Amino acid sequence: MKLFRRRPSLPAGLRPPLGPEERVVAWCTVAESPEDVVVATNHGLWLPSAVERLGWHEIHKAAWSGRELRITPAEVAEERDGYTVLVDGPVMSFLLLEPGELPDQVRARVTRSVAYTTHHPLPEGAVRVVGRRVSGRNGLSWAVRYDSGTPVEQPEVTEATDDLVGVARSATEAVD
Repeated sequence: MKLFRRRPSLPAGLRPPLGPEERVVAWCTVAESPEDVVVATNHGLWLPSAVERLGWHEIHKAAWSGRELRITPAEVAEERDGYTVLVDGPVMSFLLLEPGELPDQVRARVTRSVAYTTHHPLPEGAVRVVGRRVSGRNGLSWAVRYDSGTPVEQPEVTEATDDLVGVARSATEAVD
């Protein structure tokens, strides 16, 4: 009777250049190209042909269809004082026929990186304020993502956003 089936270790030739405190938690080959792998570590996600990892805090969305892992990375649109304005990057899809624990690890780690999130209406449009944990760093990384159609360049939108991020930072610092 088999209770557990342990997945073999990631072959050395497929291992990405891990950081000093980084360790592999799950991995899977990509169906279209068995020499390509998706590797989840305690610090983030290594995607096929990537030269650096995508940190858990840098993933806007991760979806699992049962066969396909879809990753939507965050891209920096603007750096502001104390926070970053993010937009969705291009969606990347990977067909995984033997995913093992990879989808669960991705979901759990992306979710765990979010320490604070709120959605607020603005004078025009709306914004989501997010405080995320970053592996190997104390405190939260603050970012905002505007709803489609929000006039982000308008001074009153920027000022309202600055205030919302300030309130969020104060609320979370009081809890620490």
